[in-house]
Amino acid sequence: MSPLKIITRDAQTGPVLEIDGVLDYGNATELRELLTTLTLQPGQRLVLDLAGREFCDSSGITALIAARNHTRAVQADIAPAAVPASTLRILRIVGLDQIFSFHPDSDAATQP
Repeated sequence: MSPLKIITRDAQTGPVLEIDGVLDYGNATELRELLTTLTLQPGQRLVLDLAGREFCDSSGITALIAARNHTRAVQADIAPAAVPASTLRILRIVGLDQIFSFHPDSDAATQP
């Protein structure tokens, strides 16, 4: 498995985080710390592009929830995109499909 790599880019709707590799106990704090450095404006959308994500444990899921809480605190939106089937299945089992709107890819998620 690959170590976590997060690439940040800007889109018309707000920041996009491309999350590649393993999002687990050993490095989920990296995502959580990066979130605190993001400046989001009300109405913007934070896109989490998970196309390159290889593995996600409960710490990774907690980091996704922290990202949602961060966006809601500033009246912004969050859009997970390209969520791998294995992760999507787990998110549905724990009921997070009720609070996240999933997108097939980051292009769809960045549409105004």
